[in-house]
Amino acid sequence: MILTSRHLAGATLISVSGEVDTTTSAELECYIDQVRRRLDEHLIVDVSRLTFMDSSGLAVLLAAAALARVHGVALHVAGLQPSPARLLEITGARQAMVVHDDVEQAIAAAQRAAAFPARLIAPPGDGSFLREG
Repeated sequence: MILTSRHLAGATLISVSGEVDTTTSAELECYIDQVRRRLDEHLIVDVSRLTFMDSSGLAVLLAAAALARVHGVALHVAGLQPSPARLLEITGARQAMVVHDDVEQAIAAAQRAAAFPARLIAPPGDGSFLREG
């Protein structure tokens, strides 16, 4: 697994290459914790070069998504490949994050959301949050 990061206005971008499984998921979790400047900034994870992810990697992404939601922001996932995309679909985890076709779309969406923050209101039944504003 190869991890890189970049700080953007209102967001942190993390790129993940290779495989995330039980032997590497803790490293991913630590990396996310170390590179985020603030918890109230959007987190973008570029997975366009992620070839495999098991349930331990999914748990890391779901924890990051939950933490982001608590702080009024989102986890943006970009460039899902077939194997990780299938895992998100069959588990229903895709609903917990904002999925984009590519990293450019994710960056644009996160920066728009950061520029025009909305107040979060009661979550609907699917676990996402409604925005007011």
